[in-house]
Amino acid sequence: MPAEEHPMATPSLRERRRAAATQEILDAAERHITEHGPAALSLRAVARSLGMTVQALYHYFPSRDALVTALVTKAYDDLAHAVQAAVEAAADDPDLPRLVIAAEGYRRWAIARPEHFQLLYGTPLRDYVAPAEGPTTQATRRMSAIFERELFDGFTAAQLAAADGPELSPALRAHLEQLPHFGLGHLPPPATALFLSAWGHLHGLVVLEVFGHTAFLGDHQGEIFRMAMRNLLADIHRRIPVA
Repeated sequence: MPAEEHPMATPSLRERRRAAATQEILDAAERHITEHGPAALSLRAVARSLGMTVQALYHYFPSRDALVTALVTKAYDDLAHAVQAAVEAAADDPDLPRLVIAAEGYRRWAIARPEHFQLLYGTPLRDYVAPAEGPTTQATRRMSAIFERELFDGFTAAQLAAADGPELSPALRAHLEQLPHFGLGHLPPPATALFLSAWGHLHGLVVLEVFGHTAFLGDHQGEIFRMAMRNLLADIHRRIPVA
């Protein structure tokens, strides 16, 4: 065995029990959200469903905010995993662009788990503030990386910097320059503006459907979404000059 490699220590019985109890609490909290919605989440309700006291639950999650952070992080991770899994499952499909596949994976997860989608993107929970640069931030970056990659993969930095779009003000350009990026590395401001616009379009359509505002389309909602994503991708790629 190389000197720098070390076998991983086996978790102790106490650590395994704590991990199992923590997971049981998270599962109970997720069930509570599914049944009653995110706004109804409380430590007391979760503890009661497990036959625990609130004081006992505090040993695992010292506050409601700690539990919410864990739930939001898990939901983002589950969503990112669903999006990535959709892309990988359709990797050999030559007829459907990978961004469209990723977007449809996002939509399917949101429709299947509307309460968890609301936890992420619905009305903010009262008095909850996610920790700065905490686990929720890391989870959102993972998903951002997937969509950045599928939208701009194959283009050079010079092409992205020359993307056609409205002239950015100096203040906005400076702000976009310092934003972090997690898919293909640093994106030039014109590409960042295109990415944010695309994200708003994609996410907005999913929000409308999850909250029932496109129900009048019936079973055709999926077809409309796919058409919109194809058009969005074609429009953005038309704006990027040929190498």
